[in-house]
Amino acid sequence: MELLPLLFLRFCFLTLTGLTFAADSGTPVTRVTVKEDDGVILPCSLSTNENIESMLFDWKKEGTVPQKNVFLYDDGKYYNNGLSGQDEEFKDRVSHFPEELKHGNASIRIKKTRLEDNGTYLCKFPKLKPEIRTFHIELVVEPVLKVRNVPGAAPEPSVTNLNESSDWALLKCDVKGAYPEPTVEWWNSNNQTIPSEEPQVSKEGEHFYVTLKTTVKKTDYYRCVATQKESTIRYIRKSMCI
Repeated sequence: MELLPLLFLRFCFLTLTGLTFAADSGTPVTRVTVKEDDGVILPCSLSTNENIESMLFDWKKEGTVPQKNVFLYDDGKYYNNGLSGQDEEFKDRVSHFPEELKHGNASIRIKKTRLEDNGTYLCKFPKLKPEIRTFHIELVVEPVLKVRNVPGAAPEPSVTNLNESSDWALLKCDVKGAYPEPTVEWWNSNNQTIPSEEPQVSKEGEHFYVTLKTTVKKTDYYRCVATQKESTIRYIRKSMCI
């Protein structure tokens, strides 16, 4: 089953919002904020600006054991170009900047960011002399208004025109198999709730079936809205306009 969305956006590269420090080591953490579905650059550069074309640097994402493999570069080879082992969720979405390697720049770009990309990333030079260098980058992905696939959520409402005359129509909205129980409303073109009959609610197992009827004048267009609350996010899906 699926459910719905909350925001919308275009293309924005990245927003750096300052430095924090890792609680365990005092290591500076660079925070990067991006809107969901946009591309983002995670910065990682050696302060010496030395050429790293023949070096090894490894990008990983914290939060799992083992850590997720985001991007690996080793003397001209990298994931999808001579090296394997990249986690599936990052395949075809992560790239580096070959022309910047000679300036010590190991930054990566992530395309089409997802909410699951939120978290702390490590950029590590494990063979650097005289000491290993590790950079911490916190990525914050802000959600945008869109249809989302949420397990157990309400499917898209279906709308039926039951009866009509020259100036009015009797409309029915059905939401089938939703969990948890959704709130179903009819809205006008100003996104205002309009009067409706009492909803007819039935339950099969853990899933709810809701029918809501309304009689409207043919002076506007109307849509049915099913709303659920999952954790702290409110998901909304709108049906076709009538």
